Amino acid sequence: MPESRRTFAPVVLLGLASGALAAVAGTRQWAEVTGGASDAAVPMAEAAYADAGQMPLAGALSLLVLASWGVVLVTRGKVRRALAVVGAVAAVGLLVTTVLGWWSTQDDMRETFRSVGLAGDVETGMTGWWWAALVGAVGSVAATLLAVRHVAAWPAMGSRYDAPGAPKERVVDPDDAADGELWRAIDEGHDPTA
Repeated sequence: MPESRRTFAPVVLLGLASGALAAVAGTRQWAEVTGGASDAAVPMAEAAYADAGQMPLAGALSLLVLASWGVVLVTRGKVRRALAVVGAVAAVGLLVTTVLGWWSTQDDMRETFRSVGLAGDVETGMTGWWWAALVGAVGSVAATLLAVRHVAAWPAMGSRYDAPGAPKERVVDPDDAADGELWRAIDEGHDPTA
């Protein structure tokens, strides 16, 4: 158990950093034209289809991974484990989407040029944002799988952060309790003599 508790900070930091990297990279253009089209044609095609070469699903999945981290940090028990699993599934989906993005974004870029009448061989390549998304996706998968494994041993927020509900009845035996406990019970509105 102590080893699992020590994984809390590094795994959460890895998960948040890789999720944020994937979220930023998921909103950027992954494919670009590297050759085969005239210099005048590139701005025309890019202006016509500003979202060519992007993979919006990656951005959405990375936001789901980040949201699951937020909920994992403030919950306890079975809900916490279930949301860690949801985050892991979203991270695996993000990795698959990123890998498939290698081909689909380049095809999308070539199709964009064909659709504006710029036929011919357009050479495409991947930008650094695709590589950043890949690093973020791999980090997210690693962190969420570690979270699923170790989340039960991680520290939870105290119950004082829970939403207010029905007051819990405090039972204090005046014969066995220390003076501090008696005064605390009175301060909380309980009658220790009842």
